[in-house]
Amino acid sequence: MSDPSRPLRTAAVIPAAGRGVRLGPGTPKALRTLGGTPMLVHAVRAMAASRAVSMIVVVAPPDGAAEVSRLLDEHPLPERTDLRVVPGGGTRQESVQLGLAALPDTIDVVLVHDAARPLVPVDTVDAVVAAVRAGAPAVVPALPLADTVKQVDPQPQGTPEPVVGTPERALLRAVQTPQGFDLATLRKAHDTVVEGEGATDDAGLVERLGSPVVVVPGHEEAFKVTRPLDLVLAEAVLARRRATDGYV
Repeated sequence: MSDPSRPLRTAAVIPAAGRGVRLGPGTPKALRTLGGTPMLVHAVRAMAASRAVSMIVVVAPPDGAAEVSRLLDEHPLPERTDLRVVPGGGTRQESVQLGLAALPDTIDVVLVHDAARPLVPVDTVDAVVAAVRAGAPAVVPALPLADTVKQVDPQPQGTPEPVVGTPERALLRAVQTPQGFDLATLRKAHDTVVEGEGATDDAGLVERLGSPVVVVPGHEEAFKVTRPLDLVLAEAVLARRRATDGYV
């Protein structure tokens, strides 16, 4: 329970230990460049752009913490931002746990943000933080679905899959990051829920505890860069920002 006599402090944890195989072999996905700058740097800047975020913990590949530290040193952040780099684990859940372990006791609210979502606007970050500070234990930004979704009976790759249902699209949301949490709640979720029990994001871990999760509006530019076509779109968004907003 946070102390009501002091202002809430917010940190962001950015797991960046994955290889990103769907973008092809080579450099880890978070270190691929976007507009000449690594995606990880863009993601860190997106968190630092929020004045609510006072600390950022980047979780690097297990053997790459020194390399990531050097990279981030080449791209300074505002002086008010406390930036730390820690080595990650073999899975995303392990990496997030290591990031949470690096947070001091003075932190009350934590954001978990995908390094592969480099262009999330600061207004989205601020909206998530505000909802947690208003009392929600877990908050996710999300967008309504544009496409109809079919539930299928999974078959081997390349084999036609029978449709078994069509969920009502109006009830569904596509979830983004940063996801925001009361720190104690997220730590409890990671300590309680065994990896592989069906949760595919941190909010899912909190859901498994039976704690409420709420949705705030996401943003179309907070998309995840997973495939080569996503990188093309991200380059276009970045070029537009640089031309119109003075974005660096």
